[in-house]
Amino acid sequence: MELKAKCLKKAVVPSTLIEHPSPGNLQSSRLALHMNDDDDNDSSCWVYIASGCHIYRVLIPMDNSFLNLGKEDLLIPEQCEVLEASVVNRCPHRSEIQSIVLAETESSGCSILGSVDSYGHLIVSRLDASGKDVNRLTYSVPPQDCGVGEGSWAGLCFNPTQWFMAAVAHSFSKTIDVYDQDIHLRTLRLLWNPSSLIFMQNLDLGGGNSVLAVAEGCQLSIWDLRMKEKGGCVRRICGSVGDILYAVCNSSKGTIAAGGADRTVTVYDPRRWSAVSRWINCSKYEVTGLAFSSVDPEYVYVQGVDYEVLCGRWRESKKVFSYRGDSNWLGFGKCSDRDVLGGWSDSGSIFVADIRGVDGVNELHLPNDLDSPLQQPLNEFIFSASRT
Repeated sequence: MELKAKCLKKAVVPSTLIEHPSPGNLQSSRLALHMNDDDDNDSSCWVYIASGCHIYRVLIPMDNSFLNLGKEDLLIPEQCEVLEASVVNRCPHRSEIQSIVLAETESSGCSILGSVDSYGHLIVSRLDASGKDVNRLTYSVPPQDCGVGEGSWAGLCFNPTQWFMAAVAHSFSKTIDVYDQDIHLRTLRLLWNPSSLIFMQNLDLGGGNSVLAVAEGCQLSIWDLRMKEKGGCVRRICGSVGDILYAVCNSSKGTIAAGGADRTVTVYDPRRWSAVSRWINCSKYEVTGLAFSSVDPEYVYVQGVDYEVLCGRWRESKKVFSYRGDSNWLGFGKCSDRDVLGGWSDSGSIFVADIRGVDGVNELHLPNDLDSPLQQPLNEFIFSASRT
């Protein structure tokens, strides 16, 4: 199977909505995406971006169009107009927002929008199908140190199976606070300043979804929330000495990828906690964003600190295609259940790419679910044939 771009759209955020975007931090974690499940020929995508103390949402058309290619498989974006743009009606933060996360719930048409500011203040809202805030389900959690100290980068992630459980990382205090809605469960004390965190999924270690992977300094640390010994830290993996890790992600098969200042993406096997692949110098500058493909986890999306995004096979260290923004990224993200990438640049432009799986023989678009009932019997047949 191959991944190919269906479309790449570029739209400009109206200056009446955001005149001068706030600079944020090095990690581009101030963007979230929600794809509208409409007709495939007339679809659209909600892009949530954070600037200053507020969150904005922009509707981008994602209709089919002819995709232009440049040199070295560089995707050329198609200019389009913003269909709708507004401020998300929710309680604003008191300081600059550092990270936003959009999580899908089991209820159809509802999603959870979480945001954390530079002092670790968490606000979580439930949005309906139209993107409006359901006020009765909005809650706010102040930082455990009451906001004392210096503002810095703060990260947020939700448990993929329990959206009401969230983990908030604060770089300056070197801590991670775990919450059950607005109830504080525990605090994890780190050795270095955190720069990225995720709840791991699909592990074969019996940990369920209670394991956190944290990029701190030049180390990748693994934390089990069920353990008390050593503060809950079960493993530390050292990367290149002196090169800070800025991004970590988890695939549907359980593998973990980390990247940072050394411009290298390293993929780990959690069963042995050893590196299975290293894609050296895959980016021109520091790697600040990573995401495995939802269609085929053998592909990974890499975002550089400047304006580049590329897709490639991490086992072969081979780039498949790439695209570039018109200035440095202020926000970058991917849909949790499909290969839709979004980027927000310093110039105010938004880039949204829709990536699909293509059969190399028939060149048909494949569904995102690789473990569909039609695929399982074929996989079992191939496995049994290989054993005989």
